[in-house]
Amino acid sequence: MSFLFHESTLKDQHILITGATGGIGYDTAKVAVQAGARVTITGRNEEKLNELKADCQDPDRVFLYKADLTSTEDREQLLTAAREQNGPITGLVNSAGIGGGDMVEKLSEDDLRKIMELNYFSLVQLSQAVYNQMKGVEKGAIVNISSLSGLRGTHGNSAYSASKFAVTGFTQAFAHEAIEHHIRVNAICPGYVDTEMGRNAIKSKGEREGRSYEEQLEIAKDGIPSGRLTSPVEVANTIVYLLSDAAENIVGESVKISGAASCANLIKKRAGVCSPLPVSTI
Repeated sequence: MSFLFHESTLKDQHILITGATGGIGYDTAKVAVQAGARVTITGRNEEKLNELKADCQDPDRVFLYKADLTSTEDREQLLTAAREQNGPITGLVNSAGIGGGDMVEKLSEDDLRKIMELNYFSLVQLSQAVYNQMKGVEKGAIVNISSLSGLRGTHGNSAYSASKFAVTGFTQAFAHEAIEHHIRVNAICPGYVDTEMGRNAIKSKGEREGRSYEEQLEIAKDGIPSGRLTSPVEVANTIVYLLSDAAENIVGESVKISGAASCANLIKKRAGVCSPLPVSTI
């Protein structure tokens, strides 16, 4: 896909991207740099962060900082280092997250806590800290990565879905407070995205239902009217648009990117019956 933004779209902006070692975060960093931003990338895999920095159009505008966002100390050190390197943060992309979980009767307390801790609690806590900085200049944009599963439940996906419902609800409520300070908060709600996490989700669903990855992938694509998974750069382009001044009156929205997937039209071509909605993948 060709580059869609002018190189000054995010000029003079400092964008912090969490989960930058994942598919969506990785491509968002690349697109944000191409759009003129200074970018801070963070994740737990320093080798992957270095790979991403080298892969960006202008590596000199990329600052990397390894951090565990579930750690209060790591979050504080990340924000201090990012501000010292690139100045005040004007845009935050909360892309860090994990999938997983199981059928309700098989869920462990550890699984539930792990998913909620990263997907929801650390997102809120980081957003609080960045928001307090943004209020000082009365300007900013925050984009949270939620999911189609954060708008409606899916079979065998209760823990992940609950965490993403929490992100969607937080986004909508937070947006009412933040816009009073000219700070826009929105969420992206993708369906299946062609990332490692997405492929793992398809594989796991296939294993539960006794199918190969290839068979389950075809079923997933059959359930999407566009006939394909979303690419991570398509999500990244939408994120950068929401960060830009072009989206200045888009506030508190949950933007779906799903190839037209919905309860009414998710029809399996082979079986001729309504198919469960796909889970989002980061």
